[in-house]
Amino acid sequence: MRKVSVFGATGSIGESTFDLLMGQGGAEAYDVVALSGGRNVARLAEQARALKADIAVTAFEDCLPALREALAGSGVEAAAGAQALIEAAHRPADWIMSGIVGAAGLAPGFAALSQGTTLALANKESLVTAGPLLMAEARAHGATILPVDSEHSAIFQGLVGEEIGAVERVIITASGGAFRDWPLERLAQATVAEASSHPNWNMGQRITIDSASMFNKALEVIEAKEFFGFTPRQIEVLVHPQSIVHSIVGFRDGALMAHLGVPDMRHAIGYALNWPERQKLPVARLDLAAIGSLEFRAPDTERFPALRLAREVMETGGLSGTVFNAAKEIALDLFIAGRIGFLQMAALVEAVLEDMSKGQGLGIAAVDLDMVLDCDAEARARALVISEQGRI
Repeated sequence: MRKVSVFGATGSIGESTFDLLMGQGGAEAYDVVALSGGRNVARLAEQARALKADIAVTAFEDCLPALREALAGSGVEAAAGAQALIEAAHRPADWIMSGIVGAAGLAPGFAALSQGTTLALANKESLVTAGPLLMAEARAHGATILPVDSEHSAIFQGLVGEEIGAVERVIITASGGAFRDWPLERLAQATVAEASSHPNWNMGQRITIDSASMFNKALEVIEAKEFFGFTPRQIEVLVHPQSIVHSIVGFRDGALMAHLGVPDMRHAIGYALNWPERQKLPVARLDLAAIGSLEFRAPDTERFPALRLAREVMETGGLSGTVFNAAKEIALDLFIAGRIGFLQMAALVEAVLEDMSKGQGLGIAAVDLDMVLDCDAEARARALVISEQGRI
């Protein structure tokens, strides 16, 4: 029986993974080793009971008593905290979903790779903050990383049977988020509630706001460079409001290979779960005649400065991705808390990048995970200082 673990089980990626596991036989078909979640311990316990997991881990130590109570009598072990997450990721499994949002997913992902497993990577921040280290870790242990972001899964599928050297360009599509049709001058007044409503996808609040600001797409551009080894010039972005075409691979003979599908993350997750085979998935089938037409347009970098910053990060390399992601996460926290405006998020990230590029610079390659984590912590602290000083 195949052993699986799901980190970030109670988030949108985790819920979709849970749905697929249950649909493919649940505890009768899979030996579920570990599930992890945040403060929604009632849901985490419910999933752990349904899948008969060996252990359920909450990221928050103060939630441990509630998790133990919810799991009482189930035989499922309960644990909490960052070290417990890492320990759970070290438990042998054939397939591990990395669905924790943000840099918090970095250490568990490295722990999973150390056992030479298959890592289904939905945590794009791992590649943005420590891409070269993560890929080297996978190679060193004979592990396999499968991309789960819909755009990168689409690219991965488009490359099956193809030579990477034959790729001329890749086009990553973006819905444009909640504000794609707003007048530019109105964005400064955008509220958290308005930014938290996505027109196409059903996702968590943080990733939905990142979609509205295009920071999510900026992270995905960097992710494409780190995972596939594309140069910055090979990576393009198109706004595609329907979210039907997830990515396009362009080859040197001029051919374009597009991946189409309904906006449902179970497609990319299901592909990774069943790879290298394809299994029937409970997703709606496209009716192209009903859709009628597909729209594409170039992104406005004045409206979406995150894309410009991402290109600067790719050109700089080194630790710039770590700083970019850390500053972005703090900027998002501050926006959700009502302490900065929507457009100030990009301004804060740019200010932190400029601040930390002085002196030694950001182009230095990280030698280990500790170096990445130290840089991450410094960037977060710097972002808070800049915000408090009113420098944005």
